Amino acid sequence: MRAAAPDHILDIVYQIETMLGELEQIVLLAVLRVGDTAYGVPVHDEIVRLTERDLTLGTVYKTLSRLEDKGYVRSYEGDPTPQRGGRRTRCFAVTITGRRALESSLAVLRRMVVGLDVGLEPT
Repeated sequence: MRAAAPDHILDIVYQIETMLGELEQIVLLAVLRVGDTAYGVPVHDEIVRLTERDLTLGTVYKTLSRLEDKGYVRSYEGDPTPQRGGRRTRCFAVTITGRRALESSLAVLRRMVVGLDVGLEPT
């Protein structure tokens, strides 16, 4: 029986490392909503608009960096914008792995709320 323990421990560590926190879910959803021009400012603005939370831009960038480290988003150099004085933007796109992690995370929430009348039940 002891031989199975390392695999089980590795599975637990993997699950913990790949779990999405609430802010990570929100940032991934915002990147998907913003689309091709998803860089920090529009992602931040979308989050503030829809969640009515006052997050700092730094919090959004830190979360994007963490998501990139996990392989859930990729960054690329965007076009220069007049708002940035002609400087290029660092844009973000959700990867297939990120989309799967988000879908899995949201599916867990849907299963957890069944029968609880907390406002997340399917309509």
